[in-house]
Amino acid sequence: MTPYDILKSPLWLAEIASPAKSFAANPILGNRRLNERGLHRARVEIAARMAEARRKRLAHRVDAADRAAYDRDGFLVKENFLAPEAFKRLRAEVFGRTFPAREMRQGRTVTRMVPLPASLLASMPATREVVESPFLRAAMHYMSSRAGEPTFFIQTVLAEAQGRKPDPQTDLHADTFHSTVKCWLFLDDVGPDDGPFRFVPGSHRLTEARLKWEYEQSLHALETGGHTALGSFRVKEAELSALGFGDPVAVTVPANTLVIADTFAFHGRTPSPKPTVRVEINGNLRRNPFLPWTGLDPLALPGIRFNQMTLNMAWADFRERRLGKRNVWRDVGETAADGPVRV
Repeated sequence: MTPYDILKSPLWLAEIASPAKSFAANPILGNRRLNERGLHRARVEIAARMAEARRKRLAHRVDAADRAAYDRDGFLVKENFLAPEAFKRLRAEVFGRTFPAREMRQGRTVTRMVPLPASLLASMPATREVVESPFLRAAMHYMSSRAGEPTFFIQTVLAEAQGRKPDPQTDLHADTFHSTVKCWLFLDDVGPDDGPFRFVPGSHRLTEARLKWEYEQSLHALETGGHTALGSFRVKEAELSALGFGDPVAVTVPANTLVIADTFAFHGRTPSPKPTVRVEINGNLRRNPFLPWTGLDPLALPGIRFNQMTLNMAWADFRERRLGKRNVWRDVGETAADGPVRV
């Protein structure tokens, strides 16, 4: 053990009771002997039980039909989310102008991200109405089992049909070991050839078969490498039936559809056979799964609320400059939401 390891060991130990998921970054989480004795399995199981208890306290905020749909499927689909005039205003705010943007390339897919800090939202009232929607926030809180401040941004997915390596996000996967939530308000139609979101209904539930699978994955995560070693386990479609799940469903939707999903469930992008550009308002909510309370989110504090992504990018840029840890989100300057790829 090096002096650096000795200094880091208290942090690695503390991360057992945190959202930390990387087997590669934390030698305690990635220790095979500890995982053989049930470390990862215990984290998954305890997180699920605590989520169920918190979710019961948030249930009254969500319509019974939506609760039933989530409990059954793990996701909600709301077509015509905004009134026609409100959706028209939203599109007018997003298209036909440029924004400071970041891009990340994963194989043949580039994801563009436009943060929505408070200063920008002040000039985008229709967008602000979306990110402050009481329905959207209540649903995200219930599904993630945590009240708190989601992080919102404009997201563009630009898929190239050929060349480069495949997009790793087209592999069916779980984002992490506990319930988290993402949402997408699609600004364009998403057809079957447009790389739609796909989801395995019911796979957000922690069954005994899923728990056993999580245990087995934890034993080989470091050897498997890639995103699995980072704590985002991949599952093959051939494995789904043995886990008690059906086939993934492609979520093809018209513009102005809101999709909210628990990303502990297996999901991914559908590979696109043609170049595609998809623009959406994206949001996510991921908090510590081991805390018993639902509120008390520091990200909701004045000065931080709506500025989380901008602050995160500033910190990631600092780490790149001073520590040599590359920020995968590259600053591409001003660009249109639906503009050409820069990275």
